Amino acid sequence: MAVTDEASSAAAREAEQATEAVERDVQALQPLLQALAYRDEIRHLDAFKTCFVGYRALDADILPLAVENTNIKAQRLSFGPARDAGNSFRQSLEAAGRSITTKNTCCAEALIAKATAAVLEVQVIQARHIAESDDAAMSQMEAEMAASHAAARKALDTLKGLLPPIAGPQLAAATDALDRFKAINAELVTLSRRNSNARSLALSLGRKRTVTAECDDTLHALEDALAKHDFTATR
Repeated sequence: MAVTDEASSAAAREAEQATEAVERDVQALQPLLQALAYRDEIRHLDAFKTCFVGYRALDADILPLAVENTNIKAQRLSFGPARDAGNSFRQSLEAAGRSITTKNTCCAEALIAKATAAVLEVQVIQARHIAESDDAAMSQMEAEMAASHAAARKALDTLKGLLPPIAGPQLAAATDALDRFKAINAELVTLSRRNSNARSLALSLGRKRTVTAECDDTLHALEDALAKHDFTATR
């Protein structure tokens, strides 16, 4: 489970090359066993070939998913661009808050705190969403994100009517930052929903592990059968 697209692609190519090498070995071994009329060994090799078909089918699902790296990309968005947009939103609101008049101080500060907290709530949910694999749970988190974003937007809109005109540029910057945060979050959710890293890991540690063990068992049986033959060198 590599952390970069380049490393993932390289690992996938290496896995494919190793699989192709196994296929070539099987193709080379088959006629030898047939020529020697080793029925038990041919039976074990056929069992391996059947098992290996399942192994390759799993690889066909796992490798493309692993290369996509969508969970890792979502995590990078959360810790990078989304965090930066959230910080810009908070900083712009704090700058706008410096223009608060004495009359509106408590109300404006409460709205700034509410808007900032709402964006932070989305950021916290992002990490949970990226780690989650259940569709229903992710849908619930997305609803919570939408509610928090709506709360931040409402607080910002209320502030626009409460603060003096001098706060206009800072409020405009906060609006831009919130729009950017929302767009990044939507991209993050799409990547997280794909769950390529989580799905490939689940397949690798689940069904593929079982199939790999089955393939190993058939190979051991073939090896044991071959070991029973006495290959005596002659002059």
